[in-house]
Amino acid sequence: MRASDIMTTSIITASPDMSIRHAAGMMVFAGISGMPVVDASGRLLGMVTEGDLMRRAEIGTGVKQPSWWLELAASTTELASQYVKEHARKVEDVMTTDVSTVTETCPVADIAELLDRRRIKRVPVMRDGKVVGVVSRANLTRALVTMAPDVSTAAESGDNAIREDVLAAMKDHPWALARENVTVENGTVHLWGPVVRSEEGNAIRVAAENVPGVRDVKTHFGLPPSDSSSR
Repeated sequence: MRASDIMTTSIITASPDMSIRHAAGMMVFAGISGMPVVDASGRLLGMVTEGDLMRRAEIGTGVKQPSWWLELAASTTELASQYVKEHARKVEDVMTTDVSTVTETCPVADIAELLDRRRIKRVPVMRDGKVVGVVSRANLTRALVTMAPDVSTAAESGDNAIREDVLAAMKDHPWALARENVTVENGTVHLWGPVVRSEEGNAIRVAAENVPGVRDVKTHFGLPPSDSSSR
């Protein structure tokens, strides 16, 4: 799956000379938390987001005036930039200019890694220097809902086949259970044996839940396996 498969193409953009009040109104009306800033030719200049508009003098959310000794420690450049951020009237003065972008062919996995690493919520999608879409965290969530297979609706498998698949799902991980500690009965996976940490138990359970054909997963950590279940 690539950016072109999940991106929003009906893009709302701001111009650099747009008033901050107007830009804020557009975001509220459209129900978005950020938008690209482009020039008259459509060239990307930056992004303006809710985060850029949080610290504003008119609503009393500006950064508190530092004490005299902190003010001495802060550079003149930092104090000047802070003042502009809080009092500027135009988008170009508050927008973020260090913008990460992707192309339409960028794999979704790479986009998720970029959003996580840069701690951002959206990324513009570019073609020939122009913005043709935006991929946000919301787009990734929608992709999960619409495209991820529901393993509970997978074709039914026999208990022995399910057991082998559960063991295969865990085999390359350090927290994998021994073969005798996985049993299956009528599509329900039973997980047994000692588990040192709850995180390991959760990983084992999730691995089993993701196997097609599994109806349910029961954990019995700390107990020996039942003789009545499939082996």
